[in-house]
Amino acid sequence: VLDRALASGVFRTGNVFLGPQAYRANRACFDSRPEIFFLLGIHPGNAADCTAEALADMRLAFSEDPRLRAVGEIGLDYYWNDFPREVQQAAFRAQLALARDLGLPPVIHCRDAFEDTLRVLLDEGFSGKRLLWHCFGGDKSQATELLGHGWHLSIPGPVSYAKNEALQDAVANIPLERMLLETDCPYLSAEPWRGKRNHPALLGFTAQAVARIKNLPLEEVWAATGRNALTFFGLEAVS
Repeated sequence: VLDRALASGVFRTGNVFLGPQAYRANRACFDSRPEIFFLLGIHPGNAADCTAEALADMRLAFSEDPRLRAVGEIGLDYYWNDFPREVQQAAFRAQLALARDLGLPPVIHCRDAFEDTLRVLLDEGFSGKRLLWHCFGGDKSQATELLGHGWHLSIPGPVSYAKNEALQDAVANIPLERMLLETDCPYLSAEPWRGKRNHPALLGFTAQAVARIKNLPLEEVWAATGRNALTFFGLEAVS
């Protein structure tokens, strides 16, 4: 997977560890892959795992490992009813406090919870702070709201789906300098790979869709979103 990504021009890839246990168990898999950087956070679907011990372990990991570049993905997910909202919100606030203490950006997961996610972020003082809205799937009005707080938006494969007109309209109005691209592996593959397992080498298809929507050369979208990612996560290019 990683070799195919490099061969496809994806020179930096962020691997998301969903919790400190996953990080401790699997970080060594990437010891020989300098192009990989890390994100670490407790997903809202595992909010009950956001204990004081887990937060302390995360804090230690961030202090020890310079490859950890963001706290995420964290946020709220109301799609499923299995996870009490108050528990999710408490875990979200605790991890935002961790990100603030560490001086690192949060990467936000939001599913069917836009208003509450926004409210918590504003309550915690993140307007105007470095922040990435992961896997943005909203409409133009939501994008405008997020951009107004100075945040970056990461665009996934569904922007390429013909019927996803709301997201396409949003992308048409998101400034290129505030946009990143992502795969959300192994989900949400862009056309023509829709429904198949996603992986970083397919990122170019998402870039193609964005370039078409914004009426820009593909090379411009690819280079700009790549630079945005390097700048946002404080990375150097790896060739």
